[in-house]
Amino acid sequence: MDEKELKKRTKQFALRIIRLVNALPKNIEGQSIGKQLIRSGTSVGANYRSACRGRSKAEFVAKLGIVEEEADESAFWMELIIEGGLLEKELVEPLLKEANELVAIMVASRKSAKSKFTNRKSKIKNQKS
Repeated sequence: MDEKELKKRTKQFALRIIRLVNALPKNIEGQSIGKQLIRSGTSVGANYRSACRGRSKAEFVAKLGIVEEEADESAFWMELIIEGGLLEKELVEPLLKEANELVAIMVASRKSAKSKFTNRKSKIKNQKS
């Protein structure tokens, strides 16, 4: 999956999060969890876009870590929605699956980018020695 496809996927994730939150009950639990989920779910795409515009490999790696954290936090809130009985499991599960897939993608991307960055720094250091 390339950068363009992942930008689109994270934006679609944010839009699906918005629709899910709109379906939550209008009670205190639904509103509290909904606010948290909106923040974390929409920041996945925003932070991924920011990572792509990173000024260095180190900044890119750090920002991917933020994306990973936000996707994982989104999964947490959706688990609470399911386990708290706020929405039917069948409505939430596909989006929860997507959150977990995004976490896995970000973990793999971060590890790969970090490895490339570390290897490059080692080569430069060895050349100077």
